[in-house]
Amino acid sequence: MTDAHPEQRPDDGFHVFDTTLRDGAQREGINLTVADKLTIARHLDDFGVGFIEGGWPGANPRDTEFFRRAAEEIPFRHARLVAFGATRRAGTRAEDDPQVAALLDSGAPVVTLVAKSHDRHVELALRTTLDENLAMIRDTVAHLRAHGRRVFVDCEHFFDGYRANPAYATEVVRTAHEAGADVVVLCDTNGGMLPPQVGAVVGEVLAATGARLGIHAQDDTGCAVANTLAAVDAGATHVQCTANGYGERVGNANLFPVVAALELKHDRRVLPPGKLAEMTRVSHAIAEVVNLTPSTHQPYVGVSAFAHKAGLHASAIKVDPDLYQHIDPERVGNTMRMLVSDMAGRASVELKGKELGIDLGGDRELVGRVVERVKEREAQGYTYEAADASFELLLRAEVTGRALRYYRVESWRAIVEDRPDGTHANEATVKLWAKGERIVATAEGNGPVNALDRALRVALERIYPELAALELTDYKVRILEGSLGTGSITRVLVSTSDERGEWSTVGVAENVIAASWQALDDAYAYGLWRAGVEPQGD
Repeated sequence: MTDAHPEQRPDDGFHVFDTTLRDGAQREGINLTVADKLTIARHLDDFGVGFIEGGWPGANPRDTEFFRRAAEEIPFRHARLVAFGATRRAGTRAEDDPQVAALLDSGAPVVTLVAKSHDRHVELALRTTLDENLAMIRDTVAHLRAHGRRVFVDCEHFFDGYRANPAYATEVVRTAHEAGADVVVLCDTNGGMLPPQVGAVVGEVLAATGARLGIHAQDDTGCAVANTLAAVDAGATHVQCTANGYGERVGNANLFPVVAALELKHDRRVLPPGKLAEMTRVSHAIAEVVNLTPSTHQPYVGVSAFAHKAGLHASAIKVDPDLYQHIDPERVGNTMRMLVSDMAGRASVELKGKELGIDLGGDRELVGRVVERVKEREAQGYTYEAADASFELLLRAEVTGRALRYYRVESWRAIVEDRPDGTHANEATVKLWAKGERIVATAEGNGPVNALDRALRVALERIYPELAALELTDYKVRILEGSLGTGSITRVLVSTSDERGEWSTVGVAENVIAASWQALDDAYAYGLWRAGVEPQGD
């Protein structure tokens, strides 16, 4: 197993331990391949966590393969790889237990053992005695230590066990510590604890045992991050987390808020220098690997974490961003965003213009005109906080006095044909003028909107080859409040991308196809402008 040089690691006095690849992978909807796990491990190592728990070798062929390939393919620079497993079975010797042997065979320099610390779980789940459970812990830790492995012990259901039988739960910690475990981790396995309870128990156990303690918190009460920080305040020096809070049921303590709080609020350096600024990128990259949309409202790293909508906020931020932000978003690799909506005031529009690179020059009349235009359009059903590209087109039209136009539409139509065999055919025709030329184009698609998109491409790509780089990536339809049935007002949001990024546009109409056309029209205009194409008069 490739090991990092000691000087490249964070101080061993405090551990950031990531279990995304093991505990995080238990989240509903996540199914990681070996290649996925290798990619995530590289991201976590680059971020600078101290330990990466890779899975349970011997119990899962995929995890066994992961450890083999990680040893060959990943030159870890910051993290140590950790294998997860259980104490020996009751009535056997540690050296004879094949599951314990698999932990050694994994080659991982660190092993985490899960051990029972709740007396009822020992008797009902393990079906053994309390004394034998202690022996299982003692023997397995000593065996692994004798083979040169560093050992952490996860005390499963510790807080519930401590509440039921504090003497026995404490004895489990003492036994693991005296057998040679470097860290004994107190696990809130059911996620039912609150911060004051966690802090009190960690303090009591620390005083009673002298063991180095860690914390593993599930988020069933929504307190996993707070519980983790409470444990640190009480003396824990090892935190177990998962990227983006992934995990069984509602998840685990989220790695990113925990690390950010430790670095920025506790002034405790737990990552290598400069790595905190990589946090947003790493969070989103891991979300892409597990194929889950990044949470927009996640603390620190969500795209809405530093987004401001209210005009009052914008006015204050214009004077000093710190008035409505608890940190500078750049410290965690994020950015401040101004949202323009019917709640916007002059300051919101001015700041949004600055964000888009448009200097409004303190033109109060212009800014006032934009504010009124936005409020008028949003009253009709448009939304610009989710459609920055459409807002930028509106803003540039007000600044220059003319819209960004690359073609003039004569007419368009979309036809859906219902066939006797139950299938459907979708065809669209567009008639338009571009660069003095009248163009008629027809195309089929897998739906009327897709057919319109293809017809526009057929019509325009010869004149504007830059359109070939555009790709429609998302399409959302919403029936607006206050309208009924098929006569409702419909809002469509379209996301489009090119090689350099993604943008969103909006359309509103009584007809979903007409609303879609508006959003597509804006998407094409914005894409051509991004590509540096000059607008045309016709």
